[in-house]
Amino acid sequence: MIIDSHVHIYPPEVVRDAGSIGEREPYFRRLTSSPVHRWGTAEDLLVRMHADGVDQSWVCGFAFADLGLCRLCNDYVLEAAERSGGRLRPLAVVPPLARGAMGEIERAASRGAIGVGELFPQGQGFELADERQTWRLAGVCHEGGLFALVHTAEPVGHDYPGKGDVGPREAAAFCEHHPETPVVFAHFGGGLWLYEQMPEMRRILSNAWYDTAAAPFLYRPGVFDALFASGVGGKLLYGSDFPLLGLPRYRRLLEGSRLGEEDRARLLGGNAQRLLGSLTVPLPCS
Repeated sequence: MIIDSHVHIYPPEVVRDAGSIGEREPYFRRLTSSPVHRWGTAEDLLVRMHADGVDQSWVCGFAFADLGLCRLCNDYVLEAAERSGGRLRPLAVVPPLARGAMGEIERAASRGAIGVGELFPQGQGFELADERQTWRLAGVCHEGGLFALVHTAEPVGHDYPGKGDVGPREAAAFCEHHPETPVVFAHFGGGLWLYEQMPEMRRILSNAWYDTAAAPFLYRPGVFDALFASGVGGKLLYGSDFPLLGLPRYRRLLEGSRLGEEDRARLLGGNAQRLLGSLTVPLPCS
């Protein structure tokens, strides 16, 4: 089973009004003005999944700083998932510090959301390393049996999209503060996985997972060999970052690696199934 754990789709209203939205959402403007940016709808995604042989996609909208725009994205994603016959699994986007954000997560979870994200701390105005700003988010995820998907960027070698974005230090702090909350760090966690070679960090990062989003733009095939050789391959999820990229680009990258069929199967779906299987809702006190 092939599971794409990192997919974005956009409501028609967001595509239509992208210019005016960008005037009040600077981070959105920066990302969507990139020459590699692509728009994608739920219909586009299903067509691409059929062509690429992807069985299931975990789908999110854009994490705006404005809760109203996040609700618009969530409604679109939830409705698309409900129509998909299980092929699309929804995530909810919220600005974690906004009043009403936790209620929005609970609303999405009641309609089948499996996680929260992809969150953009820099663009949404919150500090991932500040426990005072993240405890509500972590608590709602824990209580609802959800995982968090958080954007992370490489601290050197790649400026995406600019200084001040989340890197390994901030990501590790979130894990240390909230060990009860499974968290997927996009883009290989900005290199966070390397620190799992330190025994104390392996313990702290026990709730951390990593996805491959944008890997063909960032790394050579040997990155997969390094991850699996280091013992972190069981926490790596295939994520395309659709509509930016699709499975064929990742298959070509994997073909240059030394991974065997079993490890490739874990990466392309087995690990994601294991993450979903680990999500539990705590039983109420009797």
